[in-house]
Amino acid sequence: MRFLAAVSILAVVGAVSASAQAGDPDKEEAATLEIGGATSASLNGEGSSVGPTVAVEFTPVERWLELEFGVTPLFRRRHSAEWNTDLLFKKPWTLSKKLEFMAGLGPEWVHSREPGAPRNSLAVEAALDLMVWPGPKHRFGLFVEPAYDYNFARGHEKSFGVSAGLLIAIW
Repeated sequence: MRFLAAVSILAVVGAVSASAQAGDPDKEEAATLEIGGATSASLNGEGSSVGPTVAVEFTPVERWLELEFGVTPLFRRRHSAEWNTDLLFKKPWTLSKKLEFMAGLGPEWVHSREPGAPRNSLAVEAALDLMVWPGPKHRFGLFVEPAYDYNFARGHEKSFGVSAGLLIAIW
């Protein structure tokens, strides 16, 4: 599982590097890569966790729909990990040339190595996404994404998390 996730992340980063070098600066980006860190706190009193996050976001319907596919491994303590894989359907709003806001909702698959927790479960995630693009061309930017998760497995864990990091446009 870890090996496949690591290979997937490396493939995405390699594709971004290749496309960024070959990209036409006048074209609209085909997708956006999000790389950063995440933290999550259980609202059921289960504790908090931290970890890296990576996601790819693209726009199938301009000004109406953005899809984000992401993976976030979260670690609470030694030998305890939770891998969250999500697909968010987001409604984008362009606030200015340098500022975008999105609200999204979607399914999430949770794979846990937490003692006593279900190994695999389904959840739903609701997220708000603020993206800041400092340059005139959306090549690099920053994002902050608070999210609420509700897990449908036994115990119905609820959590609130925040991820933040770097945006890289893919042409």
